[in-house]
Amino acid sequence: AVQIVKTDISGHKFVLDETSLEKLLMNDDIREKCVTVISVAGAFRKGKSFLLDFFLRYLNAKYKKHDITNWLGPVDVPLEGFCWKGGSERVTAGILMWSDIYLATTPSGSEVAIILLDTQGTFDSNSTVCDCATIFALSTMVSSVQVYNLSQNIQEDDLQHLELFAEYGRLALADCGRIPFQKLLFLIRDWSFPYEAKYGFDGGRILLEKRLQIKSNQHPELQFLRRHIKSCFTDINCYLMPHPGLMVATNPFFDGKLRDIEPEFLHHIEDLAPLILAPENLTMKRINGQIIKAKELYLYFISYTKIFAGNELPEPKSMLVATAEANHLAALATAKESYVKAMEEYCGGTTPYLKSSVLEEEHTRQKNIALECFLNKRKMGSDDLSEAYRIQLSSDLEQMFNHFKLQNESKNIFKSARTPAVFMTLAIITYVLSNFMGLLNLTTLASFCSLITTLAIMTLLTWFYTRYSGEHTDISLLIDAAADRLWESLMKPTYLSLAQSNIDDIVQPATSSLEKIDDS
Repeated sequence: AVQIVKTDISGHKFVLDETSLEKLLMNDDIREKCVTVISVAGAFRKGKSFLLDFFLRYLNAKYKKHDITNWLGPVDVPLEGFCWKGGSERVTAGILMWSDIYLATTPSGSEVAIILLDTQGTFDSNSTVCDCATIFALSTMVSSVQVYNLSQNIQEDDLQHLELFAEYGRLALADCGRIPFQKLLFLIRDWSFPYEAKYGFDGGRILLEKRLQIKSNQHPELQFLRRHIKSCFTDINCYLMPHPGLMVATNPFFDGKLRDIEPEFLHHIEDLAPLILAPENLTMKRINGQIIKAKELYLYFISYTKIFAGNELPEPKSMLVATAEANHLAALATAKESYVKAMEEYCGGTTPYLKSSVLEEEHTRQKNIALECFLNKRKMGSDDLSEAYRIQLSSDLEQMFNHFKLQNESKNIFKSARTPAVFMTLAIITYVLSNFMGLLNLTTLASFCSLITTLAIMTLLTWFYTRYSGEHTDISLLIDAAADRLWESLMKPTYLSLAQSNIDDIVQPATSSLEKIDDS
């Protein structure tokens, strides 16, 4: 087996080995062939690789030796192929593709390349929910038959995980209006209730109908889950497998010899493999309704892996993390709502202008109340998560305060009248100067002052129009900025200088008089 999807040093980023994949799919014998891709996915340590090695025996017998008589082989030969072993620790990592790609001819005469994929098991102690979703979704996207390997039964959490993983894969696909994935096979291992539903496809169909049945008295959440799963796959089946025997499950030296496996298990393996891998049962891989070839599958593999490696998709999270984030967002919203309500009452649209320092004090008080409200809310999750949301709340409240400051400033009648006052003053001064220069026969300077007077009046009229018509507000803002600049850089310093000069003129005589009185 060739590991085509590997993990990086962190163990949580998946990287496609393009060189290895190219050798498998782009060689001259395979690249122009249509493909059928069988992938096995599910929880770790549930026998996925073990199952695939039986599929390999069938493929070798059918398409290499062309003789499926007793294709399971001798009873004393160990099972080889995809790496597997007993125990409780994970064996498979990433996605593995079998190095031999088998060529089959369908009853219609089409030549098809058969590809087997083995996937990293979900929910081991080293994998995050995002890791599990990525592997399951990627394998589902590239496969024509996804075998969902489950133990003993189809439980509600199995359906929830399938819904999450399928939706994650669907998000990565461009919406073409078609059902995104092809065949899904629930493979129930170690089925213990053959008296309710017998082993094989017939019993599986009964079980699947029960588990995916939508009832009128079901909770809407359960109904939606079932509809969603059905909408993601063109075909859904189920196969019930018996237990392979205690020797397989408990003997640390078991190496896959048929003599150590229960005959009933072998009988159903003999039944299952052809139902998936026989020429008449092969499902050719389609994307957007079009049958694809091996060379196209290679390109799709690259494209899909890049999508999962990027930041385009939301990160799947565990139920605890998702619930904790929802708790914190609700507490955040409540705290912000209380702050906005209090500040609206204090300095909202109907209240008069407030001094900036007074407004700052009220903001600080209401901000502390909002933060206390957030902290006192009962929330799930760690202290680190709470601290991150507390910082976010503090930042959001500061942004809201900027809005209230601007709203308060707009009520300052002197500030709102600054622009017309500046340009009116400028027009009057330059008009007087123009007439004065005319009396002195300084024609050029008089014309320049007249020009400034005209520009000031035109600017003022434009400002009035934009203000009261609501049109071209960007021009109004530019005029306000120009008025502020004229006031701060020219008029205000001149005004302060004149005021200071007048004060000095008044104070100086008074001071002289006092000195004379003191001397006398």
